[in-house]
Formats: sequence, structure tokens, C-alpha cells
Amino acid sequence: MCLGIPMRILSADGLAARATDGREDSLIDLSLTGPLDPGTWVLTFLGAAREVIAADEAARIAAALDGLRSLMAGGELGDAFADLDARAPQLPPHLAAAHAAGKTIA
Repeated sequence: MCLGIPMRILSADGLAARATDGREDSLIDLSLTGPLDPGTWVLTFLGAAREVIAADEAARIAAALDGLRSLMAGGELGDAFADLDARAPQLPPHLAAAHAAGKTIA
């Protein structure tokens, strides 16, 4: 399984950037996003930035990853998924439309 890691760009030189996840700095590839300015948050997979994300989204993802690290180490999940706990499950738009139209079979 591949997990997306939120990272903040520290410096960039063309399509290569130095970025941090708050624990360690890494060299990441910007080929899929294009050049980015320092301070930009990206979601990375296997050393490559895949998309630009907002700082609040990066914080939510980082909290979820911290919760999973804790759980894997025998600790508690804590409030790592509080943003999901505080809301009702949501259907994808196409299923919500089908549900609203009264459809019960796909």
C-alpha cells in the first residue's frame, strides 16, 4: 500500500525540491506538479509530489498518519480522525444523486 505524505517545500531548483514533513527533510521530484514556491504544501508518494494541497488538508492528513503510527506502536488512535468522527458518512456525488432520485439498486 502506498501512503501520501504531506510535505512543505523548503526550497526548489527547477523540478527538484527540498521538502519537510516535520520529521525529516527529503529531496522530492516536482515533475508532476511543475516548479513550486517555498512554503507550498504537496502530497507526495514515493518521493514525488503528486498534487498541491492546502495547509489545513496537510494538517488533517498528518494527524491521521500520526494516529496510525501511534496505533501501530501499541498506543491509542486519539483524535487522529476527529474530522471524520464529527460528521455523518457522505456518499460520492453520483450515489447521492441516485439516492435522492429514489433508486435503491445500482
